[in-house]
Amino acid sequence: MSLISQTHKAPIPFEPTRGDEVAALFAEAPENLTNLIRGVAGCSPYLRGLMMRETEWLSASFSADPGDVLKGLKSHCVATSDTLAKDLRRAKRRLALYAGLADTGGMWELASVTNALTDFADHAVDVALSHFLAAEFERGKLAGFEAEDLKTACGMVVLAMGKMGAGELNYSSDIDLIVLFDDSRVSDENFDAVRERFIRITKRMARMLSDATAEGYVFRTDLRLRPDPSVTPVCLSMAAAERYYESLGRTWERAAYIKARPCAGDIAAGWAFLQVLKPFVWRKHLDYVAIQDAHDMRLRIREHKKLGGAITLPGHNMKLGRGGIREIEFFTQTRQIIAGGRDAELRSRETVEGLHILASKNWVSQAAADTLTAAYVAHRTVEHRIQMLADAQTHDIPTSDEQITRLANFCGFARQQDFRDDIVARLETVHGLIESFFAPEDAPKIEEVEFSQVTHDMVDHWRSLPALRSARAGEIFNRLQPQILSLVGQTLDPNETLKQFDGFLAGLPAGVQLFSLFDANPQLIALLVDICGSAPGLARYLSRNSAVFDGVIGGTFFEPLPDVATLVAALDFQLAGISDYEDQLNAARRWMKEQHFRVGVQHLKGMIESTAAGQHYSDLAESVLRGLLPAICAEFSRRHGPMPGRGMMVLGMGSLGAGSLTATSDLDLIVIYDAQGEDASVGARPLAVSTYFARLTQSLVTALSSPMSEGRLYEVDMRLRPSGRKGPVATPLSGFTSYQQDEAWTWEHLALTRARPVAGNLVLGAEIEAFRQAIVARPRDLPKVQVDMRDMRNRLADAADKGRVENIWETKLGPGRMLDIELLAQMAALMSGTPERDVVAQLSTVVTLGWLGADEFRDLTDNYTRLRRIQQIGRLLVEGVLVPDNLGQGGCELLLSETSADGLDALQSKLSAAQQATIPLIERLLGRDAS
Repeated sequence: MSLISQTHKAPIPFEPTRGDEVAALFAEAPENLTNLIRGVAGCSPYLRGLMMRETEWLSASFSADPGDVLKGLKSHCVATSDTLAKDLRRAKRRLALYAGLADTGGMWELASVTNALTDFADHAVDVALSHFLAAEFERGKLAGFEAEDLKTACGMVVLAMGKMGAGELNYSSDIDLIVLFDDSRVSDENFDAVRERFIRITKRMARMLSDATAEGYVFRTDLRLRPDPSVTPVCLSMAAAERYYESLGRTWERAAYIKARPCAGDIAAGWAFLQVLKPFVWRKHLDYVAIQDAHDMRLRIREHKKLGGAITLPGHNMKLGRGGIREIEFFTQTRQIIAGGRDAELRSRETVEGLHILASKNWVSQAAADTLTAAYVAHRTVEHRIQMLADAQTHDIPTSDEQITRLANFCGFARQQDFRDDIVARLETVHGLIESFFAPEDAPKIEEVEFSQVTHDMVDHWRSLPALRSARAGEIFNRLQPQILSLVGQTLDPNETLKQFDGFLAGLPAGVQLFSLFDANPQLIALLVDICGSAPGLARYLSRNSAVFDGVIGGTFFEPLPDVATLVAALDFQLAGISDYEDQLNAARRWMKEQHFRVGVQHLKGMIESTAAGQHYSDLAESVLRGLLPAICAEFSRRHGPMPGRGMMVLGMGSLGAGSLTATSDLDLIVIYDAQGEDASVGARPLAVSTYFARLTQSLVTALSSPMSEGRLYEVDMRLRPSGRKGPVATPLSGFTSYQQDEAWTWEHLALTRARPVAGNLVLGAEIEAFRQAIVARPRDLPKVQVDMRDMRNRLADAADKGRVENIWETKLGPGRMLDIELLAQMAALMSGTPERDVVAQLSTVVTLGWLGADEFRDLTDNYTRLRRIQQIGRLLVEGVLVPDNLGQGGCELLLSETSADGLDALQSKLSAAQQATIPLIERLLGRDAS
């Protein structure tokens, strides 16, 4: 569609006579187009001059497709032309004229205008760079390079920054560029000479684009966004730039790189450089420190540009002033920096698209995003009209009444006052919204809370802790402390809660990031105080893993917990795009800890009960195994080739197999493989099958249990494999089946009653499960099983810590407790042949077998369920053995609620009575005669 067919509006001529004079030059154009020309010429002296200068070209362009017009402009600017400087200026002049008419006539939306300007800027930079590179090469000044290297600019690349990088150039923008070169393509002996030539080429390119001649200029070019521009050359090696950003890069430079994009030269090398910088730009944890940094930058700009005070329209800077374009860009980029390290979808270069994505991810409200988007488009449109008046790089509303009226007419307003009201209202709306984000009102004064003198001394001691040693951390914490103390004072035992908070604070290695997170999200302070008041063990865990607070901000933290399939998909998403194996392992650790914390908090708050928590902890462990195993295998196969045969299956044993892990459980695993007759792997360093799977299993254990920068995932125990510690860590399928059929001890078949395939080859897993069920269902000699059970029970009793066994709050070890009941359940599973893994489901078979009556079964399962709940809660709330006196009030309430006890004394009495009733029952069954 042409300019003629799409033009549907026109400015109001401020100077009608001038407008009529220019319109007469295009008398043969349709009426809608002559009205547009009349309005534009009557408002903009600059565009009026261009129309008079380019009458013939413009007339020929009226009926052409806009895409063809833009292609034609670029096609006349080629790197090999001797008149390239003149060609570029003529093309830019014509583009300015065409874009001005398309914009003001309603043919192009804002994005079309900015995209057209950016696309031409990319082309101009590319041909200018190529022009001077070719010239230096022809003179023999680029030692070590061949003619073929010119196709990739000999490793030089130009990064478009700011609005050009985002595809958002305004009508009279300068262009911000960073010029780099790939030093890996330059030999040491040629490095200095080649670098000097690259610097020369960069300067000449910038002059060609920037210098104003009789033909005008192309783009004002700014090279000052490079690292430390006061002391560095205009073209830097990538290695030097990388070192700078790693060691000295600042928050504003991180924000600048959100919009960075290779626009000319060796584009592939440019993208590779940006990939290297990702850890600098996008931090792995939520980065709320960026808020204060961005706010400080806003204040410095205001002070430097003298832009403080109330909004008054004459002379107001639409870019940097209050409520202006930069405010919206800062808002968007700061939110992106905060969360973009965790969610790659937030990393849009474009402001409007960035706001849309932030709203879709609940980082800003939809209403705020809509308001800012509409304001951004309107602000940019006014900015364009200001610049079209005289092709000036200005963003200021005119100061004279006459010029304001001219601008109002150019924007389609007949009355100046309507124009003023429209802009001022929009500026004030934006300013209010942005200011509430960057500088929220001070919190109301919080009344002092009465604490003991010991507590006052503790608070005074905080200033010496590592987390508060930096001035910035202390400044932020000073803002947080009144709210923290107020919330602590509202707990049932403020002094005890504060003691636990002190332990949390003392365990933090640093504080700025976390305190900034709390400052921006006060609800996290309330959650932390709640945890300190009820779960001291969880509070200490948080001091070592404070990054898990990031997960609370995502919006789904308190929603129903996901199933295994959803968890696996989420972990796959986290690992996607991470090529480095160590980074994958660390990413898995961060993700697992957040999910683990989520389960614990929902349990602590009573949103789920203990049995569900055990299932969710188990689902999480299974998801980690399923999600991480492909990465482990890929890394291993890179050296030793892919897995022979059908590969392997990881069996979850014990609590993992039964779906009843606790907050601190390790993982009992068995690895079974089926090489299907293959003798060795096929790869760079092939291994015999047994060695291959043994080492792969060791890699699995290392990936799960080795401490890394993000901690460890799980401790792993593989002693339940055939032959225990003496057997190989990975067992062939044939060996596993023959061992279980002919050699396994009774206790090993007991362990099989809870085995479950969790990760690996699904077909192999199904075959193993069918075999497991067949083994469990095999006929048994009850007296022999009873003898073996008694022997095993005695050995466990001899090995148990007598101090733990004598503690009434010990839930696992000792007669009549969990392990005792679980052994009975596994024995019942073997004798009944049930495939069930859950302890209560296995116990139900004792009734079917006729071993117990309904009342005895109920008492037994009630005792086990109570013990399991106490264990689950204890593992969540404290580190080590549960001692109720060390629980916070909230922890005690959770414990009593889940056990339906009236108090701790009543609960203790229940435990003692149930244990005394369970012991003779189990001993009777273990000594039962076969009948």
